Amino acid sequence: MTVAACVLVTWLSVEGWAFKQFLTQPISSQTDAQVVSIPKGTTSRKVAHLLYEAKMVRHPEWLVWVLKWRGQAEQVKAGEIEIHPNWTLDELIDALVQGKTVTYPVTFIAGETIQQGLETLRNSPKLEKVLDYQDTATIQAQLGLKQPLEGQFLPETYFYSADETDLSILQRSHASLQKTLQQAWANRADNLPIKTPYEALILASIVEKETGYAPERPMIAGVFVNRLRKGMRLQSDPTVIYGIGDKYDGNIRKKDLQTKTAYNTYRINGLPPTPIALASADAIRAVLNPETTKALYFVSKGNGQHVFSNTLKEHNRAVRKYILSRQ
Repeated sequence: MTVAACVLVTWLSVEGWAFKQFLTQPISSQTDAQVVSIPKGTTSRKVAHLLYEAKMVRHPEWLVWVLKWRGQAEQVKAGEIEIHPNWTLDELIDALVQGKTVTYPVTFIAGETIQQGLETLRNSPKLEKVLDYQDTATIQAQLGLKQPLEGQFLPETYFYSADETDLSILQRSHASLQKTLQQAWANRADNLPIKTPYEALILASIVEKETGYAPERPMIAGVFVNRLRKGMRLQSDPTVIYGIGDKYDGNIRKKDLQTKTAYNTYRINGLPPTPIALASADAIRAVLNPETTKALYFVSKGNGQHVFSNTLKEHNRAVRKYILSRQ
């Protein structure tokens, strides 16, 4: 065997060993995972180069060859992918082909208004912004909603990838709200003074604002249902605050209770025209399956819980004990 032949055999042996290592060993000697962004339309060769630049593969040309050999060169998905250096080649290719992209959370909080929810969305990173946040009427039209945006989204955490839009998040959140609302409506109690799912959503938003103590929601819903049945006004402070809008300074004054707005349930009969906040699934279910009670009143104890009363006399006594005594 000539010297050249020996050199060739040796080189092939070394390359073969290295290729075997490439197939079976961790893809990188780095210690930390890295997020690699793969633009739409990127070729497998370019993807391999991006990974090489990120020090996440040692032999980009071999990655291209394996992708072609497996018939997966055209199947690499775009997006942000978190690459872990301890992955095997199979795990890397699986992530590239299945599009296991990095996701980011955005959380809509129960009890917040649509303006607060939109601000959260507007400040969410890596989300493509296509909405005009100053024009809620246009957003309403884009979502195909008959009613205003307030309360039309389910307060949950939604996960998105970098190629999603803010509109798609709202579409998903509204779809979740509708599914929850329709399921609760289908299982509602008999003879409720609530005629439509939208009315249930309005009342649920009031219950949501009245208490952050989940076990009390069915009881508070029961009080409001009783008042609606008797033709009594709801007299809910959160509706007054919502009607005041930006003028609210943290205190409800007597003049605020007396000022008639579309939302002031001290001055209007029945329900306000729209929800006043995002209502949780628990609040929706509480309204449609309220506690059976004779209570018509409740007052805060100052610790997040309430005292419930059947009569005005009992209620006034509770007010003196828990409200006036603190002033």
